[in-house]
Amino acid sequence: MTLAKLTRAFALCLLAGLAPSALAQLRTIPADAQRGEIRHVQGMLVEIDGQRVLLGPGAQIRDASNRIVVPTALPPDAQIRYLLDAQGNPYRIWLLTPEEAAQPDPNH
Repeated sequence: MTLAKLTRAFALCLLAGLAPSALAQLRTIPADAQRGEIRHVQGMLVEIDGQRVLLGPGAQIRDASNRIVVPTALPPDAQIRYLLDAQGNPYRIWLLTPEEAAQPDPNH
């Protein structure tokens, strides 16, 4: 293998290794996502702002690093933004960082 081919292969491996970390940092919370406080009750049952609701089918809860979190791993009384599905069940939930929680609610 020539030096040029080795250099290209190394550069490709380096870029491939950095891509997942770059994608993990992209965090877009829709402007129409509602704000609330969540806690896990049991199974797929959570409490948002004191109201018990079932998570929608295929619901995703994302932490501050944009990783998926299971409902049982929710921190107590976590600040969130969330979207509801057609049946009114939360199906996309983002746990807010302290900086995000300190920002004013764009919906109010």
